[in-house]
Amino acid sequence: MSRIRLLSEEVASQVAAGEVVERPAAVVKELVENSIDAHSTRIEVLTRRGGISLIRVSDNGIGMDRDDALLCLERHATSKIRSGHDLAAIHTLGFRGEAVPSIASVSRFRLSTREHDAIAGTEILVNGGKIEAVRDGGDAPGTQIEVRSLFYNLPARRKFLRTEATEASHVEHQLHLLAIGHPQISFVHLQDERVAFQLAPAASLLERIRDLCGAELAAELLEIPKTESPGIRISGYIGRVGVSRSSRQQQLCFLNGRAVENITLSQGLREGYHTALMKGQHPVTFMFIEMDPAAVDVNVHPAKREVRFRAPSELRDAVTTAVRAALEADRSRWSATFRAEPLPTVAPAAQQPALLPEPARPTLRIPTSQASQPPQAQPPAPSPTRSTASPTPTAPASTADASPLPRLPVVPPQPEPEPHPAPVPETFRFLGVLGKLYVLMENASGLVLVDQHAAHERILFEEMQRRMETQGVPSQRLLLPLTLRLGPKDTDWVERNMELLERAGISLEGFGSGTFKVDALPTFLKAEDPVQMLQEIVDELRETNAQGARLRLGQDMIAKTVCRHAVKANDTLREPELVKLVEDLLACDLPYCCPHGRPTMIQISYLELEKKFGRKA
Repeated sequence: MSRIRLLSEEVASQVAAGEVVERPAAVVKELVENSIDAHSTRIEVLTRRGGISLIRVSDNGIGMDRDDALLCLERHATSKIRSGHDLAAIHTLGFRGEAVPSIASVSRFRLSTREHDAIAGTEILVNGGKIEAVRDGGDAPGTQIEVRSLFYNLPARRKFLRTEATEASHVEHQLHLLAIGHPQISFVHLQDERVAFQLAPAASLLERIRDLCGAELAAELLEIPKTESPGIRISGYIGRVGVSRSSRQQQLCFLNGRAVENITLSQGLREGYHTALMKGQHPVTFMFIEMDPAAVDVNVHPAKREVRFRAPSELRDAVTTAVRAALEADRSRWSATFRAEPLPTVAPAAQQPALLPEPARPTLRIPTSQASQPPQAQPPAPSPTRSTASPTPTAPASTADASPLPRLPVVPPQPEPEPHPAPVPETFRFLGVLGKLYVLMENASGLVLVDQHAAHERILFEEMQRRMETQGVPSQRLLLPLTLRLGPKDTDWVERNMELLERAGISLEGFGSGTFKVDALPTFLKAEDPVQMLQEIVDELRETNAQGARLRLGQDMIAKTVCRHAVKANDTLREPELVKLVEDLLACDLPYCCPHGRPTMIQISYLELEKKFGRKA
């Protein structure tokens, strides 16, 4: 007796639908992508009960005649490809011809469509994959599809759906992706007869991001300088240093207009941010990649979210370069905000009071005339050949019992008649230290706080990293060599990158199949389990390309080392040391944050302070 049988068309359709239609959000994705491919300029999506009860997608696209409307309900019927060669040049979001028949097989389905020059349209009713009626329709030009009672004929699948609120959130997320990926299209989302969002065509990508994600996030984004490498063009926006999320929810990458997920892109983003992200955090990105369709395979899964690249290392390098370019461009803005010019020559120690005298800190007295307004420019320092007996015009009435802190000049206010004042670099005035950790300074924009430990970490980190890249890392021979056992992939990587590891102060040699003998380690490496740490280093570096490995090599070891040697929270620094600390920080390649991704400086503007004190709304 034969045990192999052909499945009925009904069962085969339901099996195929399981790959395409996972939940209501997948239905919305497939139908809206078809609307985009139909050159729609306005798309409206209505959902009820999270899409479980009803999904209606209406567009003003090119529409279909009756023959095409009937044919689109057949499996693998599509207008977007003709032969196998077309799979290497896909320019549309949909192409498999599976979505519409799969959706129709697990719902009560209605299709109404009409071409713009047609007198009448076509309406088709389908119940569980079976066509029940085909008749003339009178809807507006374009296409409208209704999906009711999703999975009504698959109760087992219906049980796997989450709560209505959860399914609704997935639908909204999917619409956000599509709206961001195509800002030139108007989107309307109605959720249980309530307007969830209504978006007019956006003039720019940033405007669409602002409409969907808020002005606060949009203000924290950096535009990626348009970079082009052979066959790859990258644009979009990424979050500034310090703008991150604990999940990849807002790590959005679009390939030729399609939202995709790929480990290569994640690696490129991570390498681009380098040490600018805290551990466990993910960057906020709205990155758009355009490349030759022949260089990417989107026909990996029916959902078309996963893709494969012909040259992943080239794309990873391009993404890394684009992210670094955006961060470096932001460095000038950051430096302009926190720029500190060299202090005047500091008086001898005998005459110069300590910034943090012990046991008590002196009181900084502010003249009454200046207490209610931003700080004004200080008068020029008296000339050494000039008598200093007379007080300057801005000196306090009585300063016999107070030793004012040495001041750096603050940008003076520009006269009212001058329409275009010449740009003046912002400078600092040191105020003191809070909690023996946070250096308080004042600049033309407001209050500046510096974490002295994080700042010193960044300075030491970059100094040690430069030394490692130019001179190599000093290593120490081990009295008793260690044995490192690795898997096949790790073994292959280590054998190809022996020289790279040597430069990091790690000396090892083959000691049998999959085994290495470790003879020397960096002198600064302090680990309870060196073998485990080496395994983690190899695992991390193997996921990066050669360029990224050189940048990341020994990074964790260096970061841990400088953390132990950096200025601590309770270390007391005199003012000349604080000045040098800030100047060295501003000279760093990545001064925004410490090697662990924490910020080194924070600016609190006068406007923020005025809002806190109720002076402004």
